[in-house]
Amino acid sequence: MTLIASHIMSFLQQRLPVERRASDDTCESYAYAFKLLFEYASNCLKVTPSELHLEQLDAPLIVNFLNYLETVRGNGPNSRNIRLAAIKSFMHFMEYRVPTALEQIRRILAIPAKKADTRLVRHLTVEEMQAILDAPEPNNRDGIRDRAMLHLCFAGGLRVSELIGLLLDKLNLQPHASVLVHGKGRRERRLPLWKETTSALRAWLAVRGTVLAPELFLNARGESMTRSGFEYILRKHAHTAAKRCPSLSTKRVSPHVLRHTCALTVLQATNDLRKVALWLGHANMQTTEMYTRADPSVKLEALESVVAPKLRSGRFKATDKLIASLHAGSFMRSKKRSA
Repeated sequence: MTLIASHIMSFLQQRLPVERRASDDTCESYAYAFKLLFEYASNCLKVTPSELHLEQLDAPLIVNFLNYLETVRGNGPNSRNIRLAAIKSFMHFMEYRVPTALEQIRRILAIPAKKADTRLVRHLTVEEMQAILDAPEPNNRDGIRDRAMLHLCFAGGLRVSELIGLLLDKLNLQPHASVLVHGKGRRERRLPLWKETTSALRAWLAVRGTVLAPELFLNARGESMTRSGFEYILRKHAHTAAKRCPSLSTKRVSPHVLRHTCALTVLQATNDLRKVALWLGHANMQTTEMYTRADPSVKLEALESVVAPKLRSGRFKATDKLIASLHAGSFMRSKKRSA
């Protein structure tokens, strides 16, 4: 029997960050997946998580855990598949460490991912986005910071991790304003900034102060902004904006919705998927293609360039005598004769 505790720590502390050079977000996501798995296995097997053995985590238990995520925790297929990907990555790691468990590991690796529904990306209209950008009060420090964050998140199409992890020295305002973004998969991209976004950032830098934290955006305590902190700020201003733009009250506004809104704005302005992919930092164009399904202008352009087939003209002839007698002309002639 193989205790799993030491192996999972080696996987999270050595394999992912050092050998695979995974990002901090990936390491945190995997660690959370195993936290859920070990808590579930502990309840099922009546042992503490530190006493779990690799041989106890067989394919039936993993399948039951995935079903538990959907039925009890209410996770969707995408979240389920993310947890399964973390488990499979760990099992690949264990293939070489515990070859005696190879058959068990292969059964787990054979568990298929669940097919997820392909829905249109959620995004905001121009009026809704403007209402959110106008929501922060620009007369105090927090409002100036919030306005700068919202403008930059939307204008750059940034992931929330990219926004809160943005370093102060990566912002360049001269001669042309731009920002160097460290994206997913350790890919960097430099984005030019709108004049409005630059003005909002200049205003924030003027009140930011000389804080030792290297990040551009700070919380009220002068510390680095957190993911939950920005999500709270966005929800607060979306609620305020809903009073001016009622349609916002029916939408769930998240940082990724701002990213989707930016992508559609760039697509409508350029009509070029490649530029959208470069702007968002996508490694694969297939990821960017989802925006063509949400943008009606792409389909309207195709519709206008195609000659529609003609319809053969004709008149409907009623075969029933009652229906024929109710025809407007026949009814009026009959009425005149009776008069």
